Amino acid sequence: MRFRRLGEIATNILASGNGWSVGEVVCTAGPQDRPYEEQHHAISIAVVLEGTFQYRSAFGSAVMSPGSILLGNMGQCFECGHEHAAGDRCLAFYYTPEFFDRAHLANRFSVHRIPPMAALAPYVVEARRAVHMPQNEIFEEVSHELAAAVLQVLGTNQQVGRIPTPADERRISASIRFIDANAAEPLSLKRLASDASMSEFHFLRVFRQVTGVTPHQYVLRSRLREAALRLTTSSAEVLEIALDTGFRDLSNFNHAFLAEFGVNPSRFRLNPRKSHADSRDKKTASEARR
Repeated sequence: MRFRRLGEIATNILASGNGWSVGEVVCTAGPQDRPYEEQHHAISIAVVLEGTFQYRSAFGSAVMSPGSILLGNMGQCFECGHEHAAGDRCLAFYYTPEFFDRAHLANRFSVHRIPPMAALAPYVVEARRAVHMPQNEIFEEVSHELAAAVLQVLGTNQQVGRIPTPADERRISASIRFIDANAAEPLSLKRLASDASMSEFHFLRVFRQVTGVTPHQYVLRSRLREAALRLTTSSAEVLEIALDTGFRDLSNFNHAFLAEFGVNPSRFRLNPRKSHADSRDKKTASEARR
């Protein structure tokens, strides 16, 4: 019997950085399509967002479903089949071996799939959120955190649980001061880690441990605080304030401001104290209904 391949695989690269890239992979193959051998040309960690498919490699065969993690070693051959249903969508993170070498981490996986689990659920959600709000800074952090979390689950990352040293805390303190003084500038994870003389992996982990938030979250809130101040102390247009404080466009600024302060920038400008009280009351009422 001859098979005709009808399905297609499309990869849309959403962001890239120092040894990593991330792409949305959409496959429309179905039961009518014959699987064929492919090869991983990078170290791959893919979050399955939608659909199901069969993933086969030297490690065996597994059914991939939403929330599961597909792992691929560089040079590893594999097949993906859709015998049961058509189509799937994944968010795939691609890494060079040097990406892991810089952090002294293992760059080969001992399995090819991790099923949906609580330990990785936050990273799956963050990956889904990043697809809807594609920003290089978000993907940069997710790429590092997901890799570290996967290695921790597999038991090959021994660095995650280490307590920050006084030297670490001193560097993070200096980094915080640098961010606050330069929040409007492009502040990538690579730049911040380099300024702190730390690897991106180590910097991201220690920054979260010391501050309770990721570097991107801290940068975002620093920008929002400055924007809120300018809204109440100047007559500049909202768009001008957004651009001056480091936001690339008005839509991202409005979304972030609403999420942080509970009101849009224009309403906050009219009465910041009342807006804050209204937002707090709404949050209290929402929590009371739970």
